[in-house]
Amino acid sequence: MAQLLDDDDIQTRLPDGWERDGDEIARMYAFDDYLAGIAFVTQVGEVAEEEFHHPEIRVGYEEVEVRLTSHEEGGITEKDIRLANLFNAEY
Repeated sequence: MAQLLDDDDIQTRLPDGWERDGDEIARMYAFDDYLAGIAFVTQVGEVAEEEFHHPEIRVGYEEVEVRLTSHEEGGITEKDIRLANLFNAEY
């Protein structure tokens, strides 16, 4: 079981474009069209499956919202920060 990060760790390690929202971190990714967003979701899904840590994803017409938390731990852990950085690398 991973340890929860404290508030200072979260704030200093939060990847570009990500914001804290309570016990989650979230980012909205913008795309030129719907299919580009869907392609990104596929990439995110593959990374998440490799890492065995799965985000919540909301798909809109030209945007995709990704939210991460470690449910078993009850908040934000290193796994969430790592995955956010990997998703940014896919974008």
